[in-house]
Amino acid sequence: MTPTAGEGILSRTATVVYWFLVVEALVLLTTAPALAAVVFLAGGRGNAPLIGLCFVPVAPALSAAVFAWRVFLTERDLSPAEHFRRGYRLNWRDVLHWWVPTLAVLTLIGFTLANLDLAGVPAGYGVVLLLVGAAVLLWAALALVLSSTLSLRTRDLVRLAAFYLGARPAVTFGVLSLLVAAAGIVVLTSDWVLVLLASPAALLLLRTTEPVLRDAAERFTA
Repeated sequence: MTPTAGEGILSRTATVVYWFLVVEALVLLTTAPALAAVVFLAGGRGNAPLIGLCFVPVAPALSAAVFAWRVFLTERDLSPAEHFRRGYRLNWRDVLHWWVPTLAVLTLIGFTLANLDLAGVPAGYGVVLLLVGAAVLLWAALALVLSSTLSLRTRDLVRLAAFYLGARPAVTFGVLSLLVAAAGIVVLTSDWVLVLLASPAALLLLRTTEPVLRDAAERFTA
């Protein structure tokens, strides 16, 4: 039998803290080896492809976190590790189907931005690339949540994530706000601080995109 949380305020608070800690620990466990390699590769302009490869495990880990938080919002039990493992097992393959090509695009954009001075192109070209990169990240955020909570074919997922970018502007703006906040954390503190906030970030992303999930479940799933 799965243990459940108590009804008191202290019990509910302790349950939330416990979930945050366990989900964060599991995200770190499933991504730390790859992210640690970034430390040794950072600084070299030619290392962009290798750095991109290091981020391959990130989306499956965040997907498992979103899956676990989805359960938490409905059941509030005391088994976050079990739900994280189940989410990872169910979703990692589907997530990688779209995440790997998305990561390749983001890596190419990052590599180009890092070498704009060598390419000798106008500064406006860099602005265009930043906008394209932001759009790709917005799409990826919606794709992450959809593929974490619904069973969809990759081609359907690609279309739905793009569709909801325009169909739900409030959600898109909310996700954009989260991305801006994440960028601010990296600029003002460190990218490792952002890594340590992966668990609450996954929950915030899930809550922000809840209207999209409800609509997609009602309209496009049996």
